[in-house]
Amino acid sequence: MMNSYKKEFVDFMLESQALKFGDFTLKSGRKSPFFMNAGAYVTGSQLRRLGEFYARAIHDKYGDDFDVLFGPAYKGIPIAVVTAAAYSDLYNKEIRYCSDRKEEKDHGADKGSFLGSKLQDGDRVIMIEDVTTSGKSMEETVPKVRGAADVEIKGLMVSLNRQEKGKSEQSALDEIKDLYGFDTAAIVAMDEVVEYLTEKNVIDDELAGRIAKYYEQYGAKK
Repeated sequence: MMNSYKKEFVDFMLESQALKFGDFTLKSGRKSPFFMNAGAYVTGSQLRRLGEFYARAIHDKYGDDFDVLFGPAYKGIPIAVVTAAAYSDLYNKEIRYCSDRKEEKDHGADKGSFLGSKLQDGDRVIMIEDVTTSGKSMEETVPKVRGAADVEIKGLMVSLNRQEKGKSEQSALDEIKDLYGFDTAAIVAMDEVVEYLTEKNVIDDELAGRIAKYYEQYGAKK
């Protein structure tokens, strides 16, 4: 049974046009009947709600047992900021945010390769991203985070688990878990999205058939 906030999040993705159905060619070259674009969250109210959904999912999955939210540049930066703010509002717990810079800053009080809070020995970190299809951003950022201080990465939270094969037969989230040894999770998984939107008659038989066909070809092994 889906949590109510997951259903609300699916509705929110559609309202914000972050999730669209149609014919899309993905960066990977795959032809997909749906497309997820977290760049669609642009207004103050959308960003506030996005932060609340992430905060609830993180609290649900990881509890309060962490100190820092790390959002990889660039898309992860606003997500980490709004989620840290939402966590303070919802759970009255101060979480620091940190992001990496694509280019190192070599002047000023905040010079270096990170934005936000400095990572400190003993910090427990949650990585936070929009959607992971290939795991490429983790390849770049996990070594940076682990190299900055003696931290423990507790896990990764993304908005949508597309449940597609990554580089292997596994999903990108499962590959990341195996490769780096930390937990991975999503606010909602694509099978939950399809089930909920089919119940609501947003997904009709024709679209459901195209989605099923897509997953026959590209679905990850459980």
